[in-house]
Amino acid sequence: MSSIATLTLNPAIDKNTRVERVVAEEKLRCDTPTREPGGGGINVSRAIHRLGGSAHTLYTAGGFTGNLLNDLLDAEDLDHTPISTAAMTRENMIVYETSTDRQFRFGMPGPELTTAEWDECLNALRALDPSPDYLVASGSLPPGLSDDAYAAVADVAHSLGARPILDTSGSALYQARTAGWYLLKPNLRELEQLTGHSLVSDSQRIEAAREMIDDGYCEIVVLSMGASGALLITADRAEHVRSPTVPIKSRVGAGDSMVGGLTLALAREAPLPRAVRYGVAAGAAAVMTPGTELCRQADVETLFDQMTSEHNA
Repeated sequence: MSSIATLTLNPAIDKNTRVERVVAEEKLRCDTPTREPGGGGINVSRAIHRLGGSAHTLYTAGGFTGNLLNDLLDAEDLDHTPISTAAMTRENMIVYETSTDRQFRFGMPGPELTTAEWDECLNALRALDPSPDYLVASGSLPPGLSDDAYAAVADVAHSLGARPILDTSGSALYQARTAGWYLLKPNLRELEQLTGHSLVSDSQRIEAAREMIDDGYCEIVVLSMGASGALLITADRAEHVRSPTVPIKSRVGAGDSMVGGLTLALAREAPLPRAVRYGVAAGAAAVMTPGTELCRQADVETLFDQMTSEHNA
């Protein structure tokens, strides 16, 4: 099997709790919180691990929260390398309101990276031995880091002979889009922001993605469309992979689970359409789990078999 590495520049500890009702200006009695490691690349690695694979996890970590993050990753038996920072790793808060089945998500901005710390991130990538076959850069950028930071990550991936995969948003995605990615995974809103156009039909979305492919931005676009599944677009292929209908408990982690399942299937040398189908199954399985819990392997395999049967029917 091909090897995978992930990079998380703005990791977090996700603190989850429950309360009967969220009410302003009142003291709210919450349940005992749980804490899980979080951040795009970390969650991709965690999803891969849950699905029976492995990925080397590179991430920044600082302060006592960074030490806790290291301990949480140890507890999940992940292969991980922290890159030390002076500032503390951020914490996010997710509150589930039991009376309404609503979820409130409070995301913190994270600490700034110094120039020396950013250089160390790139050096840690260059030092990967053996070099990975796939490098997944995922998640937001920390405050103060240049929006073209992921373009530098892609350059390192190319120097290693790795296939770089990017899952981010906003200006970080826009500034890095031209860096020659193996695969980009925007959602519909992000693709519209990249192109500057409203894309109301699959044909318009395929055309927009192919323009990026023709311009050399990437080889593959996997357009995530939530409950509708995903559009797989290459220079000579376009396929709408429909998501199975599942009970919704939480949408947190669905995108990371999708990227994890997709990348793992590619590393296992699955054909691209089958790999995307496995990724969509992993994303749907994550929706079935509460809080920030990621996909469960049994759910993924069941959904994937169902989707494969329907595809071949």
